[in-house]
Amino acid sequence: MQKEYIVLSRQDAVARNNSPYINLKVANLEGNENICVFDVTKLSGPKVGQLVRFLNIRDNQGKKSATNMDMIPGTFPTEGHPLYHLVPRPIKREEWDRCLEQVLTFCKDETLIGFIREQADILFPQYSKYPAATSVHHAFPGGLLNHTYQMLHLLEGIYPVYPYPDDIKVERIIVSILFHDWGKLCEYNIEGEKLENGYLLGHIYMSANYLNNLLRDLYTQAHEKLTDADKREINFIVHCVLAHHGQLEFGSPVLPCIPEAQLLNFLDNISAKADVFSTTGNMEKAFALGTNVIKG
Repeated sequence: MQKEYIVLSRQDAVARNNSPYINLKVANLEGNENICVFDVTKLSGPKVGQLVRFLNIRDNQGKKSATNMDMIPGTFPTEGHPLYHLVPRPIKREEWDRCLEQVLTFCKDETLIGFIREQADILFPQYSKYPAATSVHHAFPGGLLNHTYQMLHLLEGIYPVYPYPDDIKVERIIVSILFHDWGKLCEYNIEGEKLENGYLLGHIYMSANYLNNLLRDLYTQAHEKLTDADKREINFIVHCVLAHHGQLEFGSPVLPCIPEAQLLNFLDNISAKADVFSTTGNMEKAFALGTNVIKG
């Protein structure tokens, strides 16, 4: 009987001869496998979270492959299925709300407190459907929500012990966490496939531009017109989003030059790299880490 797997991630590609194929990361209770499946189009084959079996898997010096004819896609398992829990799922609304209310206890700026509550409510259902990446980290439906939540949850623990709390306006970090990856709603589709705007504009620009417009509307309504102080505050928050990748070579258009931006970059890295360690198999190469992962 063929082994049953559940699909953890899927990447579509096209070979030099224009033949389509997919790279599947699958798992069962025995561990993870990376399998290249040939002759599979974007409209066919299993999706993330779907069960799959293989009639034959070829192994060429550790590189595993199959053809479309070898693959038997199955159903999407329900919660009672033994493989269901192997695919990460979006967090529940009560976890999101509890964490948000906790970080808001650190805040003093009433204008931004109201903005954070309103936007977090809007973003929850959107983020719960989209991945945070195609393959690197949180690459599953709802991964964008979990990544954002993890950063808020990390801030919940880190801010109270930050060495120089008076140097930080924590509201800037919370707003930036909520919106630093907003552009991924436009960069990917729900299946995690990259869209045209992902190449033309990139998620960092789209996130910063969208947030800039929201904040300009917020402060204009609050003060009837934008003051110089409002414009400077908007620039500080938008800077955090622009700098959240931390280094120019990692796609950041600017380097972090305020403590809130630096802390945002650290939180982003902790969440992303922890997910890479969690979802990479034993002895498997993790390109995002530049090394192989060893499970203890």
